[in-house]
Amino acid sequence: MENAERLPSYDLYIGGRWAPCGAGERFPTFNPFTRQPWAMISQADASDVESAIAAARSAYETSWRATSGLERAKLLFKLADLVEASADRIGILETTDNGKVIRETTGQARYLARVLRFYAGYADKLWGKVIPLDRGDVFDYATRESLGVVGLIIAWNSPMAMLGNKAAAALAAGNCVVVKPSEHASVTTLELCRLVEEAGFPAGVFNVVTGDARTGDALANAKGLDKISFTGSGTAGRLVAAAAGRTLTPVILELGGKSPNIIFADADLNKACTGAFAGIFGATGQTCIAGSRLLVQRSVYDEVVSNIVKRAPGIQLGNPLKQETEMGTVANEPQFNRIIEYIASAKSEGASLMTGGGRATGDGLEDGLFIEPTVFAEVSNDMRLAQEEIFGPVLAIIPFDSEDEAIAIANGTSFGLASGIWTRDINRAMRVSRAMRSGLVWINTYRAVAAQMPFGGVKDSGFGRERGEEGLMEFLTSKNVMINYSDDERDPFAIQT
Repeated sequence: MENAERLPSYDLYIGGRWAPCGAGERFPTFNPFTRQPWAMISQADASDVESAIAAARSAYETSWRATSGLERAKLLFKLADLVEASADRIGILETTDNGKVIRETTGQARYLARVLRFYAGYADKLWGKVIPLDRGDVFDYATRESLGVVGLIIAWNSPMAMLGNKAAAALAAGNCVVVKPSEHASVTTLELCRLVEEAGFPAGVFNVVTGDARTGDALANAKGLDKISFTGSGTAGRLVAAAAGRTLTPVILELGGKSPNIIFADADLNKACTGAFAGIFGATGQTCIAGSRLLVQRSVYDEVVSNIVKRAPGIQLGNPLKQETEMGTVANEPQFNRIIEYIASAKSEGASLMTGGGRATGDGLEDGLFIEPTVFAEVSNDMRLAQEEIFGPVLAIIPFDSEDEAIAIANGTSFGLASGIWTRDINRAMRVSRAMRSGLVWINTYRAVAAQMPFGGVKDSGFGRERGEEGLMEFLTSKNVMINYSDDERDPFAIQT
């Protein structure tokens, strides 16, 4: 590539050192606002992945496994301080890489610091338990122990937030990690390596291998991992799970969603419409929790549709590095083309296009991968628009009459990640939230996160949990110890109970 030598170039980070990939292959990463290459990333092959796993295993067996929870906590707290101090710079890098607005990426960098601190507080509190047995002369206890080496495969839409969800918990639990970021957004993960080093983590505890699907495939198929945590599409997740199954490597899968955001007639409609906005147009709709299906009770349907259709064209698109920009670009060209195809499909299915529906144009938008905020009304739940994850700023508004119908529509997809309920009736809120087949339910809010709350889905949205105490437990295993302190002679041919 012309002028490639002038771009910032990143090696792999293995065993505490920056190492060129074995094959010497590099590829450009593109700024989706300018559509110009801005950094060169290494293409790791299977031998590089093996080296990273070996470095992690060596670090685990020689130092990290014996490092006390108190010392791990100190390192995580130090890393959190460094991340927080670097949040503005991290935000700029991430926005340049994936086109999300700077107000979100800097916030996600600070969120990473928050999650690091949350799990740091757990590192020296991984208590086991004493288990009373039927026999009084047997002492039994169970401990919580680290797994060893875990592979973390993350997506392009929120690298820093995903590293908070995965790496912070894995490290606090005493594991070493090998991270594979998306080829579309690798820079912030690589820059985090410098902060890990500055914080004083032992070499090999945190490793990063970059590259396209070939690298991810090598990691998913590798021997020597004790667990894999994957965030991405359902298609890729199935491949990861199948590959991991061949080596009996357990997996955590955080996959897609087609989340229902339900507005009942008794809701505060102004707040509900704002919540609908946040659910689909925040992050340009490129989030697994996007409230891409807006279910609205028929008696207020026209009012809600009118509100959203009037407001959507006023969303300020532009340079995502500017604070005043409200919606940035689509992160990469393949995803841009995918969204455009879904919009065309929705039109052919008979959904009513109310606003948007194409590439956004205008001053300052010429080169970027911008899509207009798009709203379809009179959508039926059997349309592709309502059943398949689009991962873009495309809202499907579906009418319903009764509470039971809303529940049936909400649960009527293969996904089950998030859902939202807008109502002033606490009884209804409790009934409907209990009926939702999703891992997360928001009531009178949407797209809000916290380090303490567990996150994950059911059905095709995956399995396992991130964040909260449940997220920590995913990276620990239980060991039982039984001590017989009696002087009784036993029958060697009968099991003791």
